[in-house]
Amino acid sequence: MAHEVQNSEDIEMIKKTVQHYINGAISGSGAEMKPAFHDEATIYGYIGEDLFAGPIQKLFDWNDENGAATDLQANISKIDLVGTTAQVKLDLDNWTGHKFTDYFNLLKTDGSWKIMNKVFHLHT
Repeated sequence: MAHEVQNSEDIEMIKKTVQHYINGAISGSGAEMKPAFHDEATIYGYIGEDLFAGPIQKLFDWNDENGAATDLQANISKIDLVGTTAQVKLDLDNWTGHKFTDYFNLLKTDGSWKIMNKVFHLHT
């Protein structure tokens, strides 16, 4: 089975998309995150025993309430790209004292990359 050549232009566009999310986390602004996500995007993960799930607006609202994460350290540890789809693994440390691992599923639509779904793990 032949592997598709990684398109460096798409990789850079994906990184820029994820950077909107990171910048919004640092500033504490859901509005700054919003351009990274498709309008119909969803989020899933656990905060303790509680499932945090639903439309991506829940993330924007949580981010606005949580405030700025000025000491956030973010690292894209993996990008898997196939055609018009991609998956990104993002490691986040010190998001207002918390450590997360995020998985994003992205789709290239109308010439730009959008996060369609975020699944996260909150480390204890």
